Amino acid sequence: MEELRDPRKTFGEALVAAAEKNSKIVALSADSSSGSGMTPFKEKFPERHFEFGIMEQGIMGFASGLATTGKIPFFAAIAPFVTARPFEMFRNDVGYMRQNVKVVGRSAGLTYSDLGATHQSLDDIAIVRTIPGVTVINPGDPVDIVKAVHAAAEHVGPVYIKIGSPKMPVLMDESDPFQIGKGVVMEEGSDIAIIATGTLLSKAVVATKVLQKKGIRPRLINMHTIKPLDKELVLKAANETGKIVTIEEGYLAGGLGSCIAELLVTERPVPMKMIGVDDQYADAGPYEELLAHLGLQGEQIADTVEHFLSSN
Repeated sequence: MEELRDPRKTFGEALVAAAEKNSKIVALSADSSSGSGMTPFKEKFPERHFEFGIMEQGIMGFASGLATTGKIPFFAAIAPFVTARPFEMFRNDVGYMRQNVKVVGRSAGLTYSDLGATHQSLDDIAIVRTIPGVTVINPGDPVDIVKAVHAAAEHVGPVYIKIGSPKMPVLMDESDPFQIGKGVVMEEGSDIAIIATGTLLSKAVVATKVLQKKGIRPRLINMHTIKPLDKELVLKAANETGKIVTIEEGYLAGGLGSCIAELLVTERPVPMKMIGVDDQYADAGPYEELLAHLGLQGEQIADTVEHFLSSN
């Protein structure tokens, strides 16, 4: 039976562990520390925890100011409210000023499913990756989340980390390497390369197993870092498999698929299929049902990949 862990609780525990090692780490939130899993941090380090009201634009500036004093702020709240709402402050106060701020968008993608389009962050990667110098990490499982928090804490410069809300299966091993800007090959294969990120990595794993049972050998890659992109790994996959499929819980425009397409079109054009959310506001409803409605369950992804293979 697969192990499931709460991503927000996992993030909160990892932040405490990082803060135990580095006294410069402080935690900020917008009236949502408990929802972001930061209650243990607040209890252990009350003097390093700052709870604001719903004023994300101001918090982004406050975090930037703290960074100028040598602190390492982790600002965590609901994903669209730390990306779309304070985008100008993210771009100018954090990005332009190159401040050492870590922004964590939780309940990201479609995972705040019941609250509808206002609380779903399908555009966060697309908009944040336009900010020069910002590292973008989209962990694929709880092990990735822990390693992403520690890597972000050690990295000097602005970072955006995207995490979901429902419990996630553990897919990676504690011994698996995690390096910012380096993807991980989870399954070797030569027929096609499946490059997945974030919350849909588990669905990509299911799809890979379905395809393997049909005699298709996909190469499965966990691309936990969107920016900087692991160009070497992508080009190697393109050269050795000749076909690429990307899978993400976000808009096709500007996300992981767009990043990879931008690389391939200039360096190694190959047939490519992007799986994600098209140009639409997603409905509200139970998370797994919403994924199925959008064709993002594992079996549906396998069907899409198989059709793509047969037509190319």
